[in-house]
Amino acid sequence: MQPKNLLVLMADEHQAAITGCYGNPCVETPNLDALAARGTRFTNAYTNSPICVPARAIFATGRYAHQTSHWDNAFPYYGEPESWGHRLQAAGISVESIGKLHYRRQEDSSGFDVEHDAMYVAEGIGEIVSCLRGRAPHRQGRGGIVKAGPGDSSYLNYDRRITTQARDWLHAHAADETPWVLFVSFVCPHPPFIAPPELFAHYAQMDLPFPHQWQQPEWPTHPALNFFRTHFGWEAPVDEASIQRMLATYYALCTFVDQNVGKVLNTLSDLGLAEATRVLYTSDHGAMLGARGLFGKFTMYEEAARIPMIVAGPDVPANKTVDTPVSLVDGYPTILSALDVNDDANTPPRPGQSLWQLAQGPTQERTIFSEYHAAGTRNAIFMLCDGAYKYIHYVHEAPQLFDLANDPGELVNQAENPAYTAVRADFEERLRDLLDPEAIDAQAKAEQLAKVADFGGEAAVLARGLSNSPIPGEAPVFQRNLSN
Repeated sequence: MQPKNLLVLMADEHQAAITGCYGNPCVETPNLDALAARGTRFTNAYTNSPICVPARAIFATGRYAHQTSHWDNAFPYYGEPESWGHRLQAAGISVESIGKLHYRRQEDSSGFDVEHDAMYVAEGIGEIVSCLRGRAPHRQGRGGIVKAGPGDSSYLNYDRRITTQARDWLHAHAADETPWVLFVSFVCPHPPFIAPPELFAHYAQMDLPFPHQWQQPEWPTHPALNFFRTHFGWEAPVDEASIQRMLATYYALCTFVDQNVGKVLNTLSDLGLAEATRVLYTSDHGAMLGARGLFGKFTMYEEAARIPMIVAGPDVPANKTVDTPVSLVDGYPTILSALDVNDDANTPPRPGQSLWQLAQGPTQERTIFSEYHAAGTRNAIFMLCDGAYKYIHYVHEAPQLFDLANDPGELVNQAENPAYTAVRADFEERLRDLLDPEAIDAQAKAEQLAKVADFGGEAAVLARGLSNSPIPGEAPVFQRNLSN
């Protein structure tokens, strides 16, 4: 592939289904829709871990969380193993970032020549309370949902700042004679659920579609899901008006992200760089938004696990959709191939494939893998999805199996249906060919306990409490009144 500039755009917690080009009739995302129209959209794109820090480490390294021990938000990327940025640097390619990284700290060598205005985990430590698996205090997760609405926030201002810096960067590098890579990472539509007032007002008056199984009588009662609700304080249902208000806020935030993406892409075009620059847009994971009585991310349902994935630019088919399953691990080979850089032949093979190649070809059979070892769980959760079926393996608990072709809303668990016995057995065999679920679960817990011990023990972790992810220059805010 002929080397070209590459602009990587990443949102935080952007559910694929709340994008116009993914079929949502209500949300306004004209810039992402236009990007998809001049490029290729992947219909079955997934995160490899539905939580921020592991997902971003996976995207950086092209390796799964269990391969690199990035288990949860207390295990941020710190420069090892090698990222795609390191390979680009070794090849003499200019590579810089603007915005959210959620890596450990600025002092680490993470593969960027410059990390502009980067967000790292709080104090270089992160969310260590999540390492207390099954013993972590319960959280007060309702407040941000029922208080959703219009206003201003540091996250909104941060994204505005990121947008301005990205446009300035493009102006400064418009005449570069050699290809570059720029990673622009927005923090929205991640909570807090506070949206620009004019955008909120637009959606507040609309009849937005409610999430699947949002009403309590419809909630799936799987033990792992019940534990999620208890841990995060979602046992009592959220009323219809609050759900509607939260949805209007989230839709507004997705449009806000789209507007910022549009400003960056318009600058790229105005500078005459569009024909010399490939673009990749994606998100680290999605958002539940009340589906199944759940909020946040954390699960393997489509709302949280499925993400947007769009590529455009030179040599990319226009106005094409590809059903081949893809995921964040595909970012590593995609970015290297855009600059015609090879991976280190001395390292173990990575599981990803180049999106540029997948965009050119017909639909391929492919199985996506995802895993979760973090907040709100007692045991590991693994997922395999091939576009037709999704198998969710809960260590020490019953699995779920969804027939996505006939049940895209994942309303009926077919794991105990005799008609699906062979499908379930096939997926469990595929999972065990990839790893030993029980052994990986035990490894994650052991390393999390070691992290707690290194911090000073459980009492020290509880005394620290739970912090937000502050924007650069902002002090973290700790919540210490957690309950058991």
